[in-house]
Amino acid sequence: MTNILITGGGSGVGRVTAQLFLEKGWQVGLIGRRADALQETAAGHPNALVLPCDVTDADAVDAAFAKAAGEWGRLDVLFNNAGASLGSILIDETTVEQWQNLARVNIDGMFYCARAAFRHMRRQDPMGGRIINNGSVSADVPRPGTAPYTMSKHAVTGLTRTLSLDGRPFNIACGQVDIGNALTEMAQKMTKGVPQADGSIKVEPVMDARTVAQSVLHMATQPEGANIQWLTVMATNMPYIGRG
Repeated sequence: MTNILITGGGSGVGRVTAQLFLEKGWQVGLIGRRADALQETAAGHPNALVLPCDVTDADAVDAAFAKAAGEWGRLDVLFNNAGASLGSILIDETTVEQWQNLARVNIDGMFYCARAAFRHMRRQDPMGGRIINNGSVSADVPRPGTAPYTMSKHAVTGLTRTLSLDGRPFNIACGQVDIGNALTEMAQKMTKGVPQADGSIKVEPVMDARTVAQSVLHMATQPEGANIQWLTVMATNMPYIGRG
């Protein structure tokens, strides 16, 4: 049975994606800080493995991945999804603490989870696997007042590119899904109005988060030897193309 580890599995895109993979018969490992939220996602499903873990804690990440690999015998896919945001705030109004808290999740956490997945995929028999990073459309084009978030998501792109290269000898594929305005708790603000490049505040279109889950499933089910390197999935009319 094919398996996947999903970080940020207790809410938002992570929860919806986990539920879709469970529906499709996958074994799903749920990683997140809140055990109760992970249990809600799992909903008692026999193929769900709840792994409470703070992705900013490297030792905890290593332990969670080791537990999953021990339970399943191997690790097939990682959806490296956990992330944090600050909203719209100018860089000189951003505190060092705000930046560090965001970077710990969006950069350190992504790195720790990719490192753990790569370690297992490289050494398992047969070797190989697939890592899918959640980049966000901000990995390409920024929103106003999002220097910390945008910087962190550009770092994810660097991670994706490097893993794609370094994974070749070990049959490890790495791709990135860039998401725009999926309706989750984090994106509720889009329905009320968010800052635009011209200084105005406007409501933005959103899409069903399950559309993102289906995109991740599509990436995860590519045949061996094929990889979707970049996939952008967005609300059709959101101000992304020509955002600047």
